Amino acid sequence: MRFEDLGLEPKILKALAEAGYETPTPIQEKAIPEALAGRDVLGIAQTGTGKTAGFTLPMIHRLSKGRSKARMPRSLVLCPTRELAAQVAESFEKYGKYHKLSMALLIGGVSFTEQDMKLTRGVDVLIATPGRLIDHFERGKLLLTGVEVMVVDEADRMLDMGFIPDIEKIFKLTPFTRQTLFFSATMPAEIQRITDQFLSAPARIEVSRPATTAETITQKIVRVPARDDKLKRAALRKLIDNDDVQNGIVFCNRKTNVDIVAKSLQRHGYDARPIHGDLAQSFRTETLDMFRAGKLKLLIASDVAARGLDVPAVSHVFNFDVPIHADDYVHRIGRTGRAGRPGAAFMLVTPADSKAYESVLKTIGADAIEEADFGDFFEQNQPERKPRGASRKGPARDTTPRDTTPRDTPPRDTTPRDTSAKDATQDKPDDKEEKTARPSRKRAARTSDEPAKSTEAPARKASSDDQTDQNSSGGTVASAEDTGKRTPSRGRSKKKGDDDSVVGMGDHTPAFLLRAAF
Repeated sequence: MRFEDLGLEPKILKALAEAGYETPTPIQEKAIPEALAGRDVLGIAQTGTGKTAGFTLPMIHRLSKGRSKARMPRSLVLCPTRELAAQVAESFEKYGKYHKLSMALLIGGVSFTEQDMKLTRGVDVLIATPGRLIDHFERGKLLLTGVEVMVVDEADRMLDMGFIPDIEKIFKLTPFTRQTLFFSATMPAEIQRITDQFLSAPARIEVSRPATTAETITQKIVRVPARDDKLKRAALRKLIDNDDVQNGIVFCNRKTNVDIVAKSLQRHGYDARPIHGDLAQSFRTETLDMFRAGKLKLLIASDVAARGLDVPAVSHVFNFDVPIHADDYVHRIGRTGRAGRPGAAFMLVTPADSKAYESVLKTIGADAIEEADFGDFFEQNQPERKPRGASRKGPARDTTPRDTTPRDTPPRDTTPRDTSAKDATQDKPDDKEEKTARPSRKRAARTSDEPAKSTEAPARKASSDDQTDQNSSGGTVASAEDTGKRTPSRGRSKKKGDDDSVVGMGDHTPAFLLRAAF
């Protein structure tokens, strides 16, 4: 079958002939007639089979008649990523070159002012990512009540990226009489609810089993013995050097890995640049243009480049990480072997990736993937192990045994000291008086006008027992210095033989008890 048999306009056929297309692909052959008839279409086909032309050609055919209005687009195409949206815009320009159809591209990283100017003039085709489209609508710059045809490209990717609430909101803003076209490489069960809710008796077109890979792609894996990114990067460089790589895409699961792998390849002299969602839109556009033009050999990418990226002659795809979602493996290796060309896909698998690898095998319906022969490469490139107890941040701990030989120290003087001088100083009667005469630190802080204290040793305060002796005998109690004997401390019991009576105890009667009672 040829494109002339599908019922397309002569202007479209002329643009297709100039682009070099003569026969439609299976998905185009079945989807275009249904779309021209005005039915909703649910298209399922593996990546690289021409789904973009499957909905752009019938849209151009339908929009060739009619006129656009300000801020009311006639058709809407939703794409999950900026790169895919830009690619769809290029397809409209190529296939609609002989139609006077206006088009606007609403994606992030571009000024709102320029996009608002295009919407104000009126557009026939509006291509947008969900987030930027909702931003324009909430600003009051856009109305979707005039949409005649709505397309959701890579519908399963929309669901994976969490766009379900946005998709539902956008569907409710469009008229019920619209025509809806769903196209995707895989169709998980979760999307069934969306299709049942927003598609009206769609024509289900499935040209191949979901999640199948093209037969023109040679698939191989490299088993890395340890989970070591440095070792994986070395294996990646060996693959690039040994295989005839004209240009290739290296896929990583995380954006940080994308930057690390790109810098590592650049440091080793490879022509490589990164691309992921955190980079500026101008840098991403420049990188893709260089890769398409053949000015860049290696594109290090996240899954932002796994869906819908149309580069006709990609010779190799390298999966630096086993994809988290098994369906992404189909999309990644679908960047090579397009349009019947041969391609090669390699995947680095570590022992920690066993579950993810089994999920990939189950998805593509294979028992195993051929292993690449790496010989003794990994044995020769084993990472150096740090000594036990070494710190990750600091240098390794010094494990040299310490020298336990006793050092040469002078012998200790064991001669008995002469304590006669010390005893002599203790026997001096004036020594204690000199010590007691020294002012304390607190006394030294007193003012100079305070009267000086006597240098004589103060008399010790008499205990309660001494006061008793004084009252009973009328004499004076001698101090410890006068008698040379130690005075018993307060509260200590006296020795046996003392005649002192105890006041307030025994036969003594208190005076208040002797008073007469009235």
